[in-house]
Amino acid sequence: MAEDSNIILANSDSQTGTIEIAPEVVEVIAGIAASQVDGVYSMRGSLANSLNELFGRKNRGKGVKISRDGENLRAEVYVFLNYGVAVPKVALEIQEKVKQQLLFMTGLKLSSVDVYVQGVVPEKQTAAVDPDDLFAEENGEKK
Repeated sequence: MAEDSNIILANSDSQTGTIEIAPEVVEVIAGIAASQVDGVYSMRGSLANSLNELFGRKNRGKGVKISRDGENLRAEVYVFLNYGVAVPKVALEIQEKVKQQLLFMTGLKLSSVDVYVQGVVPEKQTAAVDPDDLFAEENGEKK
């Protein structure tokens, strides 16, 4: 039995029935599309998402919220970006990629895609001290 929250896809031939898609499926599609953009470190998740990942269950829809207001369909995307990327450029690319993938895979047109940058993740720093040789010389001087 279909829920009232399902999204009905446009169908030109009403004799064959209707096609409904769960909002969670749309969130998964948008989440995968957004995470594939260069400069995106990860998507924001909840505590439940983190616990599920510990047990080996991936939640691809994390960081995406789909809402419907009448006929308008909106997406909110929450991301962490890599340090050094142009935030407006990456956000615009996320918006375009999410819109394209949803249109391609479901035929749905989003009225808006709002991107919320939750944080910037710095590059991992390499250790300046070699753990195997703690008293190594640096620039000819003893440490």
